[in-house]
Amino acid sequence: MVLVVDYGSQYSRLITRRIRENEVYSEVVFPDDEVSLSEVDAVVLSGGPRSVYEEDAPNLPKWFKDYKGPVLAICYGMQLVVKEFGGEVKRGKGEYGRTLVEISDDPIFEGIPERVHVWMSHGDEVVRLPEGFHPIAFSETGVIAGATDGKRFWLLQFHPEVHHTEFGEKMISNFLFRVCKLEKNWKIGDLVEEKIRKIRETVGRKKAILALSGGVDSSVAAVLTHRAIGKNLVCVFVDHGLLRKGEREEVERVFKKHFDMNLVVIDARKRFLERLKGVTDPERKRKIIGEEFIRVFEEEARKHDVEFLVQGTIYSDVIESAASGKTTAKIKSHHNVGGLPEKMNLKLVEPLRDLFKDEVRKVGRYLGIPDHIINRHPFPGPGLAVRVLGEITEEKLEMLREADYVFIETLRKYNYYDKVWQAFAVLLPIRSVGVKGDARAYEYVIALRAVNSVEGMTADWSRIPYDVLDEVARRITREVEGVGRVVYDVTSKPPATIEWE
Repeated sequence: MVLVVDYGSQYSRLITRRIRENEVYSEVVFPDDEVSLSEVDAVVLSGGPRSVYEEDAPNLPKWFKDYKGPVLAICYGMQLVVKEFGGEVKRGKGEYGRTLVEISDDPIFEGIPERVHVWMSHGDEVVRLPEGFHPIAFSETGVIAGATDGKRFWLLQFHPEVHHTEFGEKMISNFLFRVCKLEKNWKIGDLVEEKIRKIRETVGRKKAILALSGGVDSSVAAVLTHRAIGKNLVCVFVDHGLLRKGEREEVERVFKKHFDMNLVVIDARKRFLERLKGVTDPERKRKIIGEEFIRVFEEEARKHDVEFLVQGTIYSDVIESAASGKTTAKIKSHHNVGGLPEKMNLKLVEPLRDLFKDEVRKVGRYLGIPDHIINRHPFPGPGLAVRVLGEITEEKLEMLREADYVFIETLRKYNYYDKVWQAFAVLLPIRSVGVKGDARAYEYVIALRAVNSVEGMTADWSRIPYDVLDEVARRITREVEGVGRVVYDVTSKPPATIEWE
């Protein structure tokens, strides 16, 4: 096992993912977690937003003094090792984003050109290495970008785990197989069996209730849990009035007939919309929806005598809600993470919590879930509540449903649905002047959003052909009553998030 120590970087789970892609098992821990070293073959120290000289900055784990194996230290991890072993770190001018580095001959850089562009994100810099260490990479500004003692420690100031670093995956592979001499012996099937085992250990012979939305995450969580506890799982689909067109009917058809699961459908449209009446702040929307979801499930749980609530929470939900560590920056609350109420009568089970979206899809395929479910675009837990900007009304929801349906239907028509990672429509809280039937119109604006991504942590806007966008815009303004203008979002993540709220 390769242990990744998370110091609060937004990219910590990406390191684990890169390692798993090499068919080597990896887990993430925090600096103050207890660890059994007998199972650890290598350690990676992640980056983080702190300075090593800040008061209360996280240190090396207590168990680290007893660990004698290989270490890859990235960004903050590099600076921490340098400081703790007698080197010197100082505040510098900082390096951010794409940076050119020159590398030396070293096993971790085998098969990589001498000059590569990498992804930097640091304010502090190493000015003196500990005794026994030597530099193996310099940035174009002369900053030490890599170092090693040639025995245990390999230090990188940049982030090899992100796509922006050229040959970053090769560097991680070199660390695993050339430095650590590990073997490829872990596959997705091992992960699935381990998840099933943990669910059985947690739930035992008791009953669990699952929040089924019909999306990829909850569907995979449902089938995984069903494999573990069978009929002791009760899947609950809540129609909160914030669903896409035809969503409820599709869920009932697929999960009752295809998977033969215990499925309960609850019509809670009036209940949710009443609580959201007049609410415009997106964080309040998420909190309200998260709390109301839990209350609905608690009521249903009492009917079925269950103790556990299963959710399809994935890692991007966790990290954006700042629920993964003390030093991780909060971006927005997800209804199934940061939106949960403080007091619940159900015990949470989240089997996908440490997986990215693409890993969830791999698990789903392994479990035999049909492609038309696995390949569905992500849909936020709060549903259309975070795509109707501002106050939510039934009239606005209906406009958005129809516009979104036209967008997706047109993408399918031109075989573009599977070429983008996620596509959807957003109803803006403004009206725009237009002309319809030779008369002045003053109607709402729909924003179209389509992005390409791998794991949802970063995303680039999709270059959909103009002719396709033109047809979507013409159809929406013609077919959706109340909409007079359509715009296309060309902002990547970062600086934006994928969803507008």
